[in-house]
Amino acid sequence: MSNNNKKIVLAYSGGLDTSVILKWLIDEGYEVIAYIADVGQDDDFDDAREKALSIGASKVYIEDLKSEFVTDYIFPAIKSNAVYESRYLLGTALARPIIAKRQIEIAAKENAAYVSHGATGKGNDQVRFELTYYALNPKIKVFAPWKNKEFLEIFKGRTDMLKYAEDKGIPVKATLKKPYSEDDNLMHISHEAGILEDPKYKAGRDIISRIKLPQDAPDKETHISIHFKDGTPVKVVNDEDNTTKTNPLELFKYLNHLGAENGIGLLDMVENRYVGIKSRGIYETPGAEILLKAHMDIEGIAMDREVMRLRNMLSPVFAEFVYNGFWFSPEMEFLMAAVNKSQELIDGIVYITLYKGNVMIDGRESPSSLYDQDLSSMDIGGGFNQQDSEGFIKINAIRLMAHHAIARSGKKSG
Repeated sequence: MSNNNKKIVLAYSGGLDTSVILKWLIDEGYEVIAYIADVGQDDDFDDAREKALSIGASKVYIEDLKSEFVTDYIFPAIKSNAVYESRYLLGTALARPIIAKRQIEIAAKENAAYVSHGATGKGNDQVRFELTYYALNPKIKVFAPWKNKEFLEIFKGRTDMLKYAEDKGIPVKATLKKPYSEDDNLMHISHEAGILEDPKYKAGRDIISRIKLPQDAPDKETHISIHFKDGTPVKVVNDEDNTTKTNPLELFKYLNHLGAENGIGLLDMVENRYVGIKSRGIYETPGAEILLKAHMDIEGIAMDREVMRLRNMLSPVFAEFVYNGFWFSPEMEFLMAAVNKSQELIDGIVYITLYKGNVMIDGRESPSSLYDQDLSSMDIGGGFNQQDSEGFIKINAIRLMAHHAIARSGKKSG
């Protein structure tokens, strides 16, 4: 690769920021290849292609990553019960590594020395993109405009970008009146910034766009069953009309539909960004919330207690690695291997009722069940000698008695 290679692959959305960046890079002498990743967002990709070409992109890639996103990113996160700060299901964070991975592959195919993105220097996405770039191609050069001095001198904010777009004849739909920003993909849609930076501002029907608010959802229950094999969902059945989905992408899209109709998956939280800044986000994640609760339930009947205890220690660590951008890292490889091992017997069916924002578990069955009804029964002996519990309790009480004896002795002598 020659030193004068100024070919760059830009992660392009067709929105204001990346359209302005595309034109600015061309003005700076770069040959820009626009790369659009289809991860399930509700965008007009043909329109985005035409816009990129009209601005001056030498080539446009539109890559359909939806199926891979579900099988290789969303499902592994569900298997690990990955939830950041006990609340966020990582919809944006999980999409970034697959987008960046394909971008690096395109850069190699096009013999491009550079890759670029439109993430700001305050957020998480810059970290997620760039750690993936460097992990998959240590020699790649990263041009991040929002961390470039010359770029920042021109663009202080949205007003400057709109003025630049007008001056350069760049067609954009954005206006100064748009009150917040969104990130949309197959797993979720997020809303943040603008008016939502006030943590007291209530996000209502004017903002929530993917799901029905729970109070607007039908006053009618929806009954479904989800089948798991090795911790992965393999079939969803609507028990009312017998609609059945087995293809991973179609299965997930169907759960998104059912969850959205029933007002499931809304989250409003203030979280901690990796760069040390707190931010407020509104998330709509219908299908993943259903899957997570179903998966946690089937584990209850099929997973060994001590394996679950250890895996539960790893789940928040897994979530932090995803959130912070370390999907392609040795520590993630280690965790993924542990998670996959823990899921080898997580098979069975979970029966669920969806109703006005609630995912209610009705029952479950598993060929790997560790549940013994006779052993658990309060009415049947089931082979359990209750007299054995006396010694079990006394052994566990030894250290408690010793601790409190010393504590009482210390108080008396004081």
